[in-house]
Amino acid sequence: MKKIALFVIIALTINCAKTTAQKVNKKNMKKVLFVVTSHDKLGNTGEKTGFWTEELAAPYYALADKGVEITIATPLGGQPPIDPKSADPASATEDTKRFDADKVLLEKLKHTIKLSDVNPADYDAVFYPGGHGPLWDLAEDKNSAALITAFYTQNKPVSFVCHAPGVLKDVKVNGEFLVKGKKVTGFSNAEEEAVGLTKIVPFLLEDALQKDGAIYSKGPNWEPYAVEDGLLITGQNPASSKLVAEKLLQKLTK
Repeated sequence: MKKIALFVIIALTINCAKTTAQKVNKKNMKKVLFVVTSHDKLGNTGEKTGFWTEELAAPYYALADKGVEITIATPLGGQPPIDPKSADPASATEDTKRFDADKVLLEKLKHTIKLSDVNPADYDAVFYPGGHGPLWDLAEDKNSAALITAFYTQNKPVSFVCHAPGVLKDVKVNGEFLVKGKKVTGFSNAEEEAVGLTKIVPFLLEDALQKDGAIYSKGPNWEPYAVEDGLLITGQNPASSKLVAEKLLQKLTK
C-alpha cells in the first residue's frame, strides 16, 4: 500500500510540474498581431484584390513554427479577401501550398477580430502583410494608425511587407511622421509599373514614404530585400516576406 501511495504522490507531483511548466511557457509565449486588409476592389478595374497569400503565409509559419502565438485582425472582421492572382498556381511557394492545405489557419481567417477591438497591450509586436488592398483601406484607417503609434511608443516592433508600408503614410508619433528620417523600403515604383498598376493604385508607396521624410531604398525587382531601423521593419515585395519575419523574430527573442 505504501508503494502504491508513493507512486500516486510521484505521479501527482509530475503532473503538477507539467501543468506549471505549461502555464509558464504560455505566459512567456510571444504574441504577434497580424493586421490584414478587408478591401477587395482593385480601383475601378472591376478586378478583385485583397491580401497577397505569400505575404501572410510565409511570415505566419516562420513565426508560428517558433512558438509565436498569432492573432489576425481586419478592419471589418471575418474573412479577409485574398488577391486571386496570389492564389494562382504560378505564384505558388512551399508556404502557400501549406497555407492551402492548412484547415486550422483557413478557419482562423474566417473569424478574424475587428481592428477596433484590438488592445495593443495584449501583443508584443504587429505585422502587416501586403497585397494592394491595404492601399485603399488600412492606409486611411484611423484605428490602424492609432494602433501602430501605440505599438511604437510602447517600444514594440512594427513590421510591414510589400504594399503594407503604405499604411504608414499618415502615422505620426509626437506630431511627426513615424517614417521621417527612418530607413524604409516597400513595393517600388518600378515594380508597380511592371505590374501595370501605377495609374490604378490610390498612391505610389515609394513616393508617399519619401514625401513623409523617409529614407527609402530598394533592391532589384522581385528580389528579397528588407530594412530594419530600430523598431521599424519593412520588406520590399512578396519575396521579402520571410526575411521580414526573421528580423521580427530576432527582435522578439533578444
